[in-house]
Amino acid sequence: MSPSPSEPTPIFRAEDIARRVEALAREIDGGEGWRARGVRPVLVCLLRGAFVFTADLVRALERAGAGADVDFLHLSSYGVSRVPERPVALIADLTSDIGGREVLILDDILDTGASLAFARAHCAARGAARVRTAVLLDKQRQSVPRADYCGFPCPDRFVVGYGMDLAGTWRGLAYIGAVD
Repeated sequence: MSPSPSEPTPIFRAEDIARRVEALAREIDGGEGWRARGVRPVLVCLLRGAFVFTADLVRALERAGAGADVDFLHLSSYGVSRVPERPVALIADLTSDIGGREVLILDDILDTGASLAFARAHCAARGAARVRTAVLLDKQRQSVPRADYCGFPCPDRFVVGYGMDLAGTWRGLAYIGAVD
């Protein structure tokens, strides 16, 4: 059964996302060595799109034995458009002190790189000891710096679901789909 024209075309199934998030948690814990070093990092979720990814990754990290604190940075770059607006706007700042802490910024999708670059610079300016990045999806644009960790390469289409939206719709889908 194919989706109706009003529904997103599935790209990543819920089961595939769940498996990849578990694998990412093992990659992050193994690569960062937080558990072995006794470090409790701060995961910085970029709102709004990354909240589902963050929740699932936090639980997966706990299952892997690597606990983390969580904070939120609310940025806006898309508004109600399918095209990112410039410049990135800071809507709500972190509430915790990240000075001297290891930070892992979590974003839903790496597209232009503007939001991730803004968040990285913002966390560094607030005194983070080390800032790394993880994205669920990466559109793999050549002019954009890579994230340290990536869930899936993403086709150059506008995607929704699993926390991502188009003007507030489809955020609650369990899968990720394209809107044409």
